[in-house]
Amino acid sequence: MEKQLGQSGIDALFSAAMAQNESVLHELDAPELYNFKRAGQISSEQLKAISTLNDQFARNLMHTLGGWLRMHFDVKLVAGEQLTYGEFVSRLGKPTYMCSIRVEPFDALGLMEIELSLALPVVDVLLGGVGQAAEVRELTDIEEEVFWSVVQMIVQELNVAWQQVGLELLFEKREMEDKVLRIMTAGEKTLCMSFEVRMPEAQGVVNLCLPASIVNAILRRMVAEGDRPRRRSKEARGRMRELVSEVVVGGTVQFPPLRLRVRELATLEPGTLLRLPLAAHCDAELRVGGLMFSRAHIVSSGEHKGGQLIGDASLPVVSTITSHAN
Repeated sequence: MEKQLGQSGIDALFSAAMAQNESVLHELDAPELYNFKRAGQISSEQLKAISTLNDQFARNLMHTLGGWLRMHFDVKLVAGEQLTYGEFVSRLGKPTYMCSIRVEPFDALGLMEIELSLALPVVDVLLGGVGQAAEVRELTDIEEEVFWSVVQMIVQELNVAWQQVGLELLFEKREMEDKVLRIMTAGEKTLCMSFEVRMPEAQGVVNLCLPASIVNAILRRMVAEGDRPRRRSKEARGRMRELVSEVVVGGTVQFPPLRLRVRELATLEPGTLLRLPLAAHCDAELRVGGLMFSRAHIVSSGEHKGGQLIGDASLPVVSTITSHAN
């Protein structure tokens, strides 16, 4: 027998349904509290994305300065954190080397610190020493002029890494302690990155401090670009070509491919004259890395033999590397 509902039962069902709907709507419309203290904070995922740029900078600087100083030079990113500018300044060493860095196209200033425990051994190497650790002291005027070239090289490598996201960093000037607080307000949020640098007999830290507002703008640009392939900057491509130009590859000057009978090779012995099926005026080939580079005449150059190129030269190896770099 089917159950019959009276008016009171029907009203009870409608009341229960309305109460349930009101509860769901209340949950959906419940206001979400906003913490203004976290405004401009960078998430751990965003920090990870920025770390890839800094890791690239560390690797580039390690090879560039190591090659220039002709010694082992290890650089690695050891920390990336968000601090107020006042907190960053309170951690600066005394004495230390500080310089302001202009960030374009935002027309903003950042700060870079290089510990003198690192700067003094680097200057010692450039002046002919071995880079021994020394008691921390201020640089002399001559030492500061020598070290300026190193600072320029560090800024150049920062540019190579950060130009991928549209930033250009320019060395502004060395900053004295009494003027550092004027670069940014004490409460301004910043992203601070620390790089540990090790030499055979000394070590130190390079700290970079950038306004968080700039970093947020970079992150928005990175998200907008998505997975689009990035083109390297002209400076990066030029540096790639410069590094490739120092690569040592195997080269040979040889006759073109030819066919010989096995019995002619089997009967070879010292003093045997092997007749090659080549015309007397046949040119040799200059091969680099096993690939054809150019036709060449075999010539003498003092006590050495050489290959005089004939016609245009083309090196597929270099063009292949360059295409991958782009």
